[in-house]
Amino acid sequence: MSIRRATLADQSAISNLLNQLGYPGTEAFLAKNLEQMLGQPQSEVLVYELDGQVAGFIAFDFLTQLVVKGSFARISCFAVDENARSKGVGKLLEEYFTNLATEKKCDRIEVHCHSRRVGAHRFYERQGYHESPKYLMKSLID
Repeated sequence: MSIRRATLADQSAISNLLNQLGYPGTEAFLAKNLEQMLGQPQSEVLVYELDGQVAGFIAFDFLTQLVVKGSFARISCFAVDENARSKGVGKLLEEYFTNLATEKKCDRIEVHCHSRRVGAHRFYERQGYHESPKYLMKSLID
């Protein structure tokens, strides 16, 4: 088992994990999005390999703040294969990411997690996250 930076060769495995999360059809655009994220210095995608297979991934960004010194980190997507859940994969990925955020002098980590993902909420709470009310969104496509 190991954590490493994702590559374009991980596209199929990541797409499978996104399907498990309820995001079908990502094959059509995932390669472009993954390539773009991997080319941005403030973005990162990490994968967790278990027995030579991608068993999970976490995608995140480091964002600069104007109002306080330092940055904050935002998880944009996080998934663990349904066959690898409760084996510590998510915990290890999140802890690895937290260490990176600490090294970057981030003052917090943010994640948007839909209300229907009750199991994910329990995971995040075990990792020390707390709810911050009021998440506003403006859709730019119909």
